[in-house]
Amino acid sequence: MKRTLAIAAASAAAALLSIAPAASAEPTPLGRTCTAQNGVRFCPGTTATRVPTFDGVPLDVDVTLPPTGEGPFPAIAMLHGYGGNKGNFESTTPEGNGGSNYHYNNVWFASRGYAVLNYSARGFGNSCGSVGSRNDPGCARGWVHLADQRFEAHDTQYLFGLLVDQGIARPDALASTGISYGGGQSMELAYLNDRTRMPDESFVPWKSPNGTPLRLTAAWPRWPWSDLVSSLTPNGRFLDFAASGLRESRDPLGVPKQSYISGLYASGNAAGFYSPPGVDPGSDLTTQFAIVNRGEPVGPDQQGVADEIFNHHQGFGLTPSSAGVAPLLIQNGWTDDLFPVGEALRVYNDLRSRDAAANVALQFGDLGHARGQNTKNADVTLNDQGSAFLDQYVARSGSGAPAAGSVTAFTQTCPKDADAGGPFRAASWPELHPGAVRQTFSGEQTVASPGGDPQTGSTLDPIAGGGACARVDDKDDQGTANYRIPVSDGFTLLGQPTVRAKIATQGTGGQLPSRLWDIAPDGKQTLVSRASYRLEDNQTGNVTFQLNGNGYRFDRGHVAKLELLGRDAPFLRPSNTQFTVTVSDLTLELPTLEKPGGGGGQVTAPALGTRRYLQLRVTPRRPRAGRKTLFRITVSGFDCKGCKSKRMKGAKVVFAGKRLKTNSKGQARVRVKLSKAGTRKMRATLAGFRSDSERIRVLRAKRR
Repeated sequence: MKRTLAIAAASAAAALLSIAPAASAEPTPLGRTCTAQNGVRFCPGTTATRVPTFDGVPLDVDVTLPPTGEGPFPAIAMLHGYGGNKGNFESTTPEGNGGSNYHYNNVWFASRGYAVLNYSARGFGNSCGSVGSRNDPGCARGWVHLADQRFEAHDTQYLFGLLVDQGIARPDALASTGISYGGGQSMELAYLNDRTRMPDESFVPWKSPNGTPLRLTAAWPRWPWSDLVSSLTPNGRFLDFAASGLRESRDPLGVPKQSYISGLYASGNAAGFYSPPGVDPGSDLTTQFAIVNRGEPVGPDQQGVADEIFNHHQGFGLTPSSAGVAPLLIQNGWTDDLFPVGEALRVYNDLRSRDAAANVALQFGDLGHARGQNTKNADVTLNDQGSAFLDQYVARSGSGAPAAGSVTAFTQTCPKDADAGGPFRAASWPELHPGAVRQTFSGEQTVASPGGDPQTGSTLDPIAGGGACARVDDKDDQGTANYRIPVSDGFTLLGQPTVRAKIATQGTGGQLPSRLWDIAPDGKQTLVSRASYRLEDNQTGNVTFQLNGNGYRFDRGHVAKLELLGRDAPFLRPSNTQFTVTVSDLTLELPTLEKPGGGGGQVTAPALGTRRYLQLRVTPRRPRAGRKTLFRITVSGFDCKGCKSKRMKGAKVVFAGKRLKTNSKGQARVRVKLSKAGTRKMRATLAGFRSDSERIRVLRAKRR
């Protein structure tokens, strides 16, 4: 069957290429007839004219061209959100809906000289998503693969290749953008760049069907994920002042965002085509959904789901090719409870730890998925900045792109229809918040697993709650810990709050959700930021974690309150177990727009964000059980202020009961015989640096 579909796809591609227009003929991209309308040429596809992709799955594709010209044109793929279709970013005017689609649609970009590719992702719309569209044999396995590098990303590359071979798209001017599901895929395409990942997991050079070498010129992911494991099941280990390790989001597995995961599963199942359970492990969303929702204790099948998602369904974690990562402008929302700003910062730190001059810039605001308010003035400014970014790097016209490393941010305002504050601009993420409001609290408080008011949790739920400006009574609920900082003269939070504390946990499978509130003089409080920290069983010692962050003005006479609790349902899945956490010696630091000395003297210099961290690398990572294996270990140290690294002498490495120290080259070797299959943890520590760890997957011994 696969061979038949592949032959069919190749034949269809040949047919499409055979209709390449003669000189002076009207272009017919992918065999479509174009009609002049809305100041551009719209070339729609139908179910009958779907394009078989690389493996034969038929894709429903529209192309929009500039008003005149034969091509080739710079080209942009606009990738829709989860459960959406090709029409999501199609409009009759450049202004679109005046908000998130303002100057962000096919008419806008085509009128500026681009060929615009809008298509329904496999498993959605008429790309085998709707029941009526599954009459093509190619739809037999045309289900959703959840933005898999090997399938959805490959589809976009294949369609670009067809347009290049037909003379419609320039091979040196290909860009990707999209919102949410499309933003995550755009991130993958930027990391893949000049490579295609095949279904057998191998990487090959990205080439058009006719053999033209291709690469992505730029990407503008909006509301994307970078690490889908962390997005859906956050464990609180991400910190904005250090590059993330490859195991960070999976060690330990985090707390499921229950209301979002359930809503996404249901909406995708209603609008699309899911794999039958048990047929395709890599895309078996129904089985994966059940496994994740089972909760504690965490089992190997839950770890397996996390590994599948991390390895195939995101950009972060891919080692860049020699071509590097395509220029990136990443947009995330402070108040987006699904994909908050940490998703952009993870990539920002990753790329700039590799190269201090990496071409990545950031856009932040009160936008994105719920509870994001998507304020119009922020949308207009950021969308025009995104257009300038694409013009400069793809069309090679103009110079209005934001500088590499820079940040543009807006603040949340209430009521919802008020203009967002800003824009605030800085040359780098640390420079966006040069000051901090910080306070240390002595004494102990105890958090319990059932702690917190269920009604408050319902009000704050992003799916069915009251929105970002919802207000509730200020009170200290039983089983919660609360810390208050009175605001003397006012300051603007502009970053991710950091918490450092000592904890003593009794119990297994615990979690420590957190909320930052703004308490007004009338006794009502508004949620400013939130997060979740997954506790290890009976965890004790010092912890450092951050809330998702915000741009938010705390006015004179208000109070900033941190609340720690044992559950944040229905947003987060409550633990199956009972536990308590004793919290002491807590320090809360709020990053501010104001410099030290501002805010009536309340603002000081930041102190909690250590920018020194280790990076542990080991080979091999998949040894075989039952034989002695030589492990080669390298430990590097980074200082993110300059993003310089060096090999670290004297780092302590613990693995399989062995304790090692790195030499002057930051290296160590150890020969170990691992008797059983499974996973083993290796950890590196050094005084003054954030530690790092790697998990070694031990394969079963070969039978003789």
